[in-house]
Amino acid sequence: MPEEQLFKTEETQARSEIAEALVAAAEEIESGSVHLESAQQDQHVTIPENSIFEVELERLTDSETGEERYELEYEIRWTK
Repeated sequence: MPEEQLFKTEETQARSEIAEALVAAAEEIESGSVHLESAQQDQHVTIPENSIFEVELERLTDSETGEERYELEYEIRWTK
């Protein structure tokens, strides 16, 4: 199945700012309508009443430097 990325943003933020963004996102998800906005992009999406919710924590190791990093991802999936 071809993938079409509709929105992506990535920036360094303080933990408190990330928490605030997640609280705001949770409120939008609960209302059923999410607005995603950056300087270059603007998207609105409706979240159905029931969706698949995935939480994933990974530890990744850079093969060249041996440096470890962690990724914590929250994902919501649904079909039309």
